[in-house]
Amino acid sequence: MSTLFSPVTVRGVTFPNRVVVSPLCMYSADDGVGQPWHFAHLSTFARGKAGLVFAEATGVVPEGRITPRCLGIWNDAQIEPLKPITAFIEEMGSVPGIQLAHAGRKASTAPPFLGGTPLPADDPDAWQVVGPSAQAVGPNFPVPHELTTAEIADLVEKFAMAARRSLQAGFKVIELHGAHGYLMHSFLSPLSNVRTDEYGGDIQGRMRFPLETARAVRQEVGENVPLFFRISAVDGADGGWSMDDSVVLAKALGEAGIDVVDCSSGGVAGAPRFRTDDAGKPLTRSSARQPGFQVPYAQRIKDETSLKSMAVGVIIDPHQAEEIASSGQADFVALGREIMHNPFWPLHAAEALGVDPDFKMWPKQYAWAVDRRSQIASLNRS
Repeated sequence: MSTLFSPVTVRGVTFPNRVVVSPLCMYSADDGVGQPWHFAHLSTFARGKAGLVFAEATGVVPEGRITPRCLGIWNDAQIEPLKPITAFIEEMGSVPGIQLAHAGRKASTAPPFLGGTPLPADDPDAWQVVGPSAQAVGPNFPVPHELTTAEIADLVEKFAMAARRSLQAGFKVIELHGAHGYLMHSFLSPLSNVRTDEYGGDIQGRMRFPLETARAVRQEVGENVPLFFRISAVDGADGGWSMDDSVVLAKALGEAGIDVVDCSSGGVAGAPRFRTDDAGKPLTRSSARQPGFQVPYAQRIKDETSLKSMAVGVIIDPHQAEEIASSGQADFVALGREIMHNPFWPLHAAEALGVDPDFKMWPKQYAWAVDRRSQIASLNRS
């Protein structure tokens, strides 16, 4: 029996399988409002039968977007366009989730297909970026405004309000983005947080803002909604956030109401580690990350805390994903680039693992044709 395709229940939600579509930024919103592209994009993964389909990193305030074209949920007008998306995902038997985010000092950039660099200060679409300290990401990034304690408290409330709107839009799972150098991660890392007040200093101070946010969101959504939290398990730089720190954080997140820790890495001083080597240099084809290189992070969280974990990062092959789930390395297996390349990856994986030899998992509109194709292919081989 396949563990990857066995159901799992977290709080009040049962997931039909352990395959997750990672939040994939599309840079296609209009003033934060979802567009037809978002429906077409996310509905495809539901037809492909992923157990959990996450919408992209969604700004809780306008200044929290990575780019001016990122999705937002900071006002009620942004709720309605999301409802058909969540309804269709559920109709297909999948679970709709949303990642709530604030890009912090890595905000106000162009979409990656337009260069991905920070917008010039005189660009009409640009805005003042913020962070825990007045330290830029790097030489080509603007110096952020250092958030005051009052501004931090306001952002905690904004995350809670965004969570409320997310439920109104029909999402059943919420993930808080605390990775890749965005705002919450920048508070956690000693490389980006040099504050000397209660939100800086030792690890307890640096964890304060993410933990306050997690508690506020849990209070807002109640006890039945699963909460995920994405971490950069390691900074991958000297003196930065470590895996030991991540275990400490995960235990505290569990006490704050988080259920699942989503384990990525890097990004505090540039791109996440799936796009860079250990020195932070861009990967080439010859230096590409090995499949499953981040899985040990998820396993450590699962082994050393009471929380569930999610593995992500160059997970490509169905048997590889099955091994991660069945061996207990992680409770969920998330795909990004691979599932964009093949949105029906879960259905093909189910066939490869012998879970669905008769194509019964496929949407009925496709199943008969896929079965006929298989019969014809068998005849041609004989």
